Amino acid sequence: MSDKDLLKNNAAPSDEETSGSAPAEGGQDQEFSLNDDRRVRTLSPGALVMRRFLRNRVAVTGLIILAFMFLFSFVGGAITPYKEDQLFYRNDEQKKQYAAIKENTEFRYTSADGAKFPSVAQAKFVMAVKKNDTTFEAGGTTYSIVKEGEDFYGIYSEDGSELIAIATFDVVTAAEAGAKLPFDFQYAILKAVTGGATTEAAASDTAGEGSTAEAAAAQEPAAAGGNKTFTYDGKTYTVTEDGTVLDGDKEVAYASRYVVQAIMSDVHLTRSFKTQLLEAIEAGNYDFVFTDEDGTTAEYTISYDAANKSYSVMQIVEARVFDTYHEPTKEHPLGTDRNGMDMLTRLMYGGRVSLYIGFIVVFIETVLGVILGGLSGYCGGWVDNLIMRIVDIFYCIPSMPIIIILGAAMDAMRMDPQIRMFYLMLILGFLGWPGIARLVRGQILSLREQEFMTAAEATGIRASRRIFRHLIPNVIPQLIVTMTMSLGSTIITEATLSFLGLGVKFPFASWGNIINDVNDTYVLTNYWFIWIPAGVCLLATVLAFNLVGDGLRDAFDPKMKR
Repeated sequence: MSDKDLLKNNAAPSDEETSGSAPAEGGQDQEFSLNDDRRVRTLSPGALVMRRFLRNRVAVTGLIILAFMFLFSFVGGAITPYKEDQLFYRNDEQKKQYAAIKENTEFRYTSADGAKFPSVAQAKFVMAVKKNDTTFEAGGTTYSIVKEGEDFYGIYSEDGSELIAIATFDVVTAAEAGAKLPFDFQYAILKAVTGGATTEAAASDTAGEGSTAEAAAAQEPAAAGGNKTFTYDGKTYTVTEDGTVLDGDKEVAYASRYVVQAIMSDVHLTRSFKTQLLEAIEAGNYDFVFTDEDGTTAEYTISYDAANKSYSVMQIVEARVFDTYHEPTKEHPLGTDRNGMDMLTRLMYGGRVSLYIGFIVVFIETVLGVILGGLSGYCGGWVDNLIMRIVDIFYCIPSMPIIIILGAAMDAMRMDPQIRMFYLMLILGFLGWPGIARLVRGQILSLREQEFMTAAEATGIRASRRIFRHLIPNVIPQLIVTMTMSLGSTIITEATLSFLGLGVKFPFASWGNIINDVNDTYVLTNYWFIWIPAGVCLLATVLAFNLVGDGLRDAFDPKMKR
């Protein structure tokens, strides 16, 4: 029924219509009087608004989108088989840094027990070796140099009676993890390894008080295979060609110019592993398989770092890891995010959070704005001036910087994510009420002088009732439009803060912090299923709120289209 038909139905009846006469000749329909129960009913103001709204196809489209988003967020989140923070895993082969290898090309120093050989003396020693000097002075102390073997030097006191330190390119390592080799034992090993002169010496004075060790580098003729022997503390040890020191069949220590260190402190690299590793490097094989004493086989890859002249050993292990950035599948229609969580479920719960925050913030803004705007518009005078100056102050406050500062402060305090979300809603609502207060004040200023308010005042109705029962209801149409459009802007603000890491925090999801996963170009270009669905949901919801707001505005005031 059009507006013209409504006007025709509501038009005053003629005398003939009110007389209740019989129908005219020619079979015309009977006319009824206004007091007849069978008269035509007119539409109420609310029905007229609804009818005009439903005629607006764009507004109805926005309403349908909103209905879908509510069903998607609330009903979908209830029926999904996954939880908001449920993690998913997969078994994956990974290369884990296992060890590092570096060939020693500089002197390494080992001081005798109780002796000190500072860095200044080390530098002076290198200069003396380059000049082929047999003595040098550092820090007021004179040292003498004795070449014990190939790239192996003993550093003695000036008179040569006390061995202070040894300098060599080789590194002596104990076979037993955590074991410490005595200084004079290392001296004997290095002398044997580097092919030093055949000597037999008692234990050094620096071996420690009460020590019974007797160090002898009594190098015997090489046995088959190039092995060497030496005696120490009454025992005979064998040094193999690869630098392994044996006590009978037991491995005691080994010397090598390659420094092989495990990355993890709790990992002990066996001699057999190091030997096979060095053999692979010398043969140019950068992939090898090693089986340890327990029968466990593992694959390793070797990479060379030319800048540092070192090798990095990567162990290929099968690990249970987060199923991050998994492509869409039947189980996960929108894939998984960087934390291994189902993206579709996160979108549903994120819609809940974004809508919750939008409605609660707008509710807080409306309550504060209606109360203060109503008092300001009705009371006038100093009350109006005071409230409007407060509104001016709030308009001058830089809201976004303050929200960012408060978000950073909550980060520093490590506030619980749920409490943080409540504070976020209170802050946004407290900073957003001045616009609604001005709207309500302006409407009440025009309404309070009309006849129905004069009549209400004449009947003795108290001021609070006149404001909230007579004035505010007449402002509701404008409030509905303003609230609807504010919902969209509030959701955008929350999404912006969450994207910056200052809004809703993990494990809670919102459309803003879902898009925050796009933190580099690689994710942006390769994992479209992470950010496009969240962006579409955010765009559709905000657009729908704006379309519904425009439709309500036109429905409440049809003259807006003219």
